Amino acid sequence: MTRAADRPPALLRAYVVILAVLIAAVGLIIAGGGVWLLLLGGSFYYLIAGLGLLATAWFLFRGEMTALWIYVVTFVFTLVWALWERGLAGWAQVPRLVGPAIVLALVLLAVPTLRRMDKRGARRGMRGAVVASAVVVAAGLAGLAQPLLQPPAVFAQAAPSVEPDPSAAPGTEPATPATPTAPATELETGADWPAYGGTYHATRYSPLDQITPANVRDLKQIWEFRTGDMPEDDEGYSPENTPLKIGDTLFVCSAMGIVIGVDAATGREEWRFDPGVADDAIPYGATCRGVAYYQVPDISADAQCAARIIWGTLDARLIAVDAVTGQPCADFGSNGEVNLEEGIGDTVPGWYAVTSAPTIVRGIAVIGAQVRDGQAEDAPSGVVRGYDASTGALVWAWDLGNPSITTLPPEGEVYTRGTPNMWTTASGDEALGHVYLPLGNSSVDYYGSNRSERENEYATSLVAVDVTTGRDVWHFRTVNNDIWDYDLGGQGSLVDLTVDGQTVPVIVLPTKQGDIYVLDRRTGEPLFPVEQRATPRGGVEPEYLAETQPFSTYHTLAKRDLTEADMWGATPIDQLWCRIQFRMAAYDGIYTPPTTDRHWIQYPGYNGGSDWGGIAIDPQRGIIVANYNDMPNHNRLLTRDEADERGLAPINAPGGPSDQGGVQVGAPYAIEVNAGWRVKWTGLLCKEPPYGGIRAIELSTGRTLWDKPFGTARKNGPFGIPSMLPLDIGTPNNGGAVLTASGLIFIAAATDDLFRAIDIATGETVWQTTLPAGGQSNPFTFEVDGKQFVGLMTGGHHFMETPIGDQVIAWALP
Repeated sequence: MTRAADRPPALLRAYVVILAVLIAAVGLIIAGGGVWLLLLGGSFYYLIAGLGLLATAWFLFRGEMTALWIYVVTFVFTLVWALWERGLAGWAQVPRLVGPAIVLALVLLAVPTLRRMDKRGARRGMRGAVVASAVVVAAGLAGLAQPLLQPPAVFAQAAPSVEPDPSAAPGTEPATPATPTAPATELETGADWPAYGGTYHATRYSPLDQITPANVRDLKQIWEFRTGDMPEDDEGYSPENTPLKIGDTLFVCSAMGIVIGVDAATGREEWRFDPGVADDAIPYGATCRGVAYYQVPDISADAQCAARIIWGTLDARLIAVDAVTGQPCADFGSNGEVNLEEGIGDTVPGWYAVTSAPTIVRGIAVIGAQVRDGQAEDAPSGVVRGYDASTGALVWAWDLGNPSITTLPPEGEVYTRGTPNMWTTASGDEALGHVYLPLGNSSVDYYGSNRSERENEYATSLVAVDVTTGRDVWHFRTVNNDIWDYDLGGQGSLVDLTVDGQTVPVIVLPTKQGDIYVLDRRTGEPLFPVEQRATPRGGVEPEYLAETQPFSTYHTLAKRDLTEADMWGATPIDQLWCRIQFRMAAYDGIYTPPTTDRHWIQYPGYNGGSDWGGIAIDPQRGIIVANYNDMPNHNRLLTRDEADERGLAPINAPGGPSDQGGVQVGAPYAIEVNAGWRVKWTGLLCKEPPYGGIRAIELSTGRTLWDKPFGTARKNGPFGIPSMLPLDIGTPNNGGAVLTASGLIFIAAATDDLFRAIDIATGETVWQTTLPAGGQSNPFTFEVDGKQFVGLMTGGHHFMETPIGDQVIAWALP
């Protein structure tokens, strides 16, 4: 009989009871979920671990030391299972081991109390430990043998980086970078940054070399300029702007399309032009990626608007102002602007908007527009048009749905409704007279049976258009019958390669699927073989699905297919939930077709792979730098009845659109998208990190030189609480890089609000600084009076959930 003096204090006994209750609750959840997961064909571990927790809780209630030994055995089993399933991958082990280790510590704290409560604990504890060990080991061995008793899983491997196939590509030797050249009429990078992608070749490369890997650590902020364009309420701001620099002036475009001339040396405002765009014109986000600079030929340099800035607005106007004064160009359109809604037909504010810079080739400003996704099949046209950069006159229109319309539609008609649009930026070749249009999808992304043959032919394609005629020269389709929203987001980059001693002008095209293609930009022919591979069948429109999809053998950023073991969370509970959801979803690898009876997993998701930030190419070193996302989406098609019950409405409905999903009017289904596949109650992603990376690729062969997770965990964490951990986790990222002749990569893009300089030779970060807002934009570099500057707009991004800002910042050596 225990004497009263030997009994632990009531507070310590209460601790043991409370701990038992908590462990029992967790054990019930994990054991119950473990049964569910096992019935779905998933891992055995959770059932065994849940039973171990329940047994631990039972003996804690009884005040017996057996609780300790049972939990120790359960923890050792957990450790062995975790290492067997994921090895020493640190982030992968967070949900597997951190929570159980905390429970172990809590149980150990209870040991002194248990010793006083259980005088026979040693003998009984050892007996219990033997029994528990035998049960757990037997169950564990059976579980570990489970995969051996089933057919092996077949994973879709990333397309290998290969040498060119002499039988399928020009030449018999690997391609090598040619000495880069540019037409004499094209402005070049160096002192200036004259176009969104550096030049219209969009390599994002500068020959400047004053800032080097050896001295970059000495970079200091020289000036900060604020546009003053900040949201008043909850408008979705995502400026994504890359300013231009020509002469002594930077040309900045704010989220709402306010263009400002800024002194490049001091950051002082010289002029501004506010087009007065109303908030209801904001489509997906308030964005102005860039503007275009144009010098009118055969005119005095002192004449008004001899040099001009041209850009498109969210309310669909093309505007030109004097680059020196910011005053409207009276000779351009009607008092400096052109109405881009002419010929578009029915639209409402926010449905048809320009978010990207025009591309000017041979005096023609080529412009597309963003048509808000997922609203209706009967949506504004995706027509791409070319305007005289001097007068604003419409020179041509490229309407893929009706090639007979070459300028304005005949009276009473409109450009073809609902066709794929070019919401991003084109690249251009002055010498060939071509613009290269990265096209998106039709207006309804996730259902294709109602599309026309021409939509199927051109959607998600790169289209080369003769800028003098507006007729397409060739097109290269990156998805067959796209029902995954894999629109082309980034510019193609133009470089020259030497093949068999001959210079071949090529365009390097990144995609959201991760594939990178190298095409002869004269003909569209791939320099490296493109394989058509069989892809998953099924879904709601099996007759519409293409039997094969193109895969690049040059290079892919895509990773292997997901497995249940790739599921993640902050704790074993949300990891278990994600595993159950994985087993319940339709998933057969990339291009798993959309379903309505259950969710399907889209991997990569619609953010890529590569998105609007594009890639950067160092033509001297022959290196491509690509930052990318590595996240799935968790989607489901909604029946029309479900959509009506949820009150889904398109943007042109009375009261405006709903934000609960894409209504897809005209299709039999609406769409529900969980971008990144996040757990609702924690905000964390179901897939384990990394969620983004940065990679260096050999241009001539497509071989990976180095590949690293990109972005730290400092601004990310469960429930939206920043962890402040300075550890590389690989975050979602939007925005691209700038490369310099000295061998530096400058890039922000990640959600950790850091701006980095990376050594292109090693991938090591050699300098970084904290930003006042999100860095979801492309950097730029320029020179003033012999001093090299690096600049960035820190505008933040509503979708990326980074702080919104209006700063343009410049750094240089002291």
